[in-house]
Amino acid sequence: MRVLIGGGSGFVGRELTRLLRDKGHEVTVISRQPGPGRITWGELESRGLPPCDGAVNLAGENVLNPLRWWNESYKKDLFSSRIDTTKTLSQAIAASSSPPRSWVLVSGVACYKPSLTAEYTEDSNWTPFDLLSQLCKEWEAAAFLPESAAKTTKQVVIRAGAVLGQDGGAMKQMLLPFWLGLGGTLGSGRQPFPWIHVSDLAGIIARSLEPPVLSEATPPTPQVYNGVAPTITTNYEFTKELGRILRRPTIFPVPKFIMSVLLGSERAVILTQGQKVIPMKTLESGYQFKYPDLTSALKQIVGS
Repeated sequence: MRVLIGGGSGFVGRELTRLLRDKGHEVTVISRQPGPGRITWGELESRGLPPCDGAVNLAGENVLNPLRWWNESYKKDLFSSRIDTTKTLSQAIAASSSPPRSWVLVSGVACYKPSLTAEYTEDSNWTPFDLLSQLCKEWEAAAFLPESAAKTTKQVVIRAGAVLGQDGGAMKQMLLPFWLGLGGTLGSGRQPFPWIHVSDLAGIIARSLEPPVLSEATPPTPQVYNGVAPTITTNYEFTKELGRILRRPTIFPVPKFIMSVLLGSERAVILTQGQKVIPMKTLESGYQFKYPDLTSALKQIVGS
């Protein structure tokens, strides 16, 4: 199988590339920089889609980039880096004379409204309620193929939670304060913390790239999978378990208002609020999680 990955040089992209190549598949990365095994976004726009059996988009500016201040320029980059790349790929697929069998977009769980009680599955209805949920709506809409293309290409949307792993993602910024004994709950700590190990997210994407079973009579609508572990966890539980595995105290809670000052209120909600997200369709698809619970995931990540 030949797979084209937008954003393939990022944290999740590197893991997915490793997994696919280990399975004997051929991977081409779409990147801003040319190089071996790569094409650029400009080449994709000018030359069209190269031959491939599956396409994935993982591209997007890091929402929690600690080096960038929360301002209008940053917000614009968050939208354009996701929506423009997704649109470029979906349009290339639609225009291709030999389109891929599968087209996968990885978006986020920010579409679901934060709540301490509500539980969300892939069938849950939602409407945008803030900046990040509006981003999710426009992002997923950009991936939607026209009816003619949807007859031959399976469309999949995977809504990922916080992605945990050894060499990037959320853990990269968390580990230092925890090692220093400065880790603590964020805000109340009661907020749900939907997460997934990077190996499982890559596994769900790889499974989604498998050849589809398409009905010729009715164009399929996008299949949606929640890319989260099946165990619901709160920020308090995550904090205490990470501290326990690292053998470090977790006695320095970070008040909500400080998070809002440091990150900007619209961005701070990612950490100070959360959603109970259930991977119902993911489990029904037959995917078996390598790291279904927090303890096994964190032990793999921190090498305990």
